[in-house]
Amino acid sequence: MGFLDNVVKGLGDDAAGGLGDLLKGHGGVGGLVEKFGQAGLGDVVGSWIGTGANAGISAEQIASVIGHGPLADIAAKMGVSPQQASETLAGLLPEAIDRLTPGGKVDGADDLLAKLPGGLGGLGGMIGGFLKR
Repeated sequence: MGFLDNVVKGLGDDAAGGLGDLLKGHGGVGGLVEKFGQAGLGDVVGSWIGTGANAGISAEQIASVIGHGPLADIAAKMGVSPQQASETLAGLLPEAIDRLTPGGKVDGADDLLAKLPGGLGGLGGMIGGFLKR
């Protein structure tokens, strides 16, 4: 199974749309990484980009970085509460960012997203699998 197949496997379209909206709303992967850095979580997001183990993040930290308005929009798209959306993103973002930056670099991550089947919505398998846990 190829890299893109592994990224796509198991994600639901609604959650993928929520992730896509999150990335678009924050200037792509690089913009989101910058926002985490501004919130004092640069080391955490740096671990997702790097080639080592991914550091965890709490639902509360996700909510503080993303903001309640955007999080409510993502939750509505996913059909869950804002708390469930932030918990889902706390589990999903480390792996998603890690997979989108396989060389340990942010440059090219948005290009990789665009190459997925269906664009951002093509991330459906990974999120769906996470939501079923």
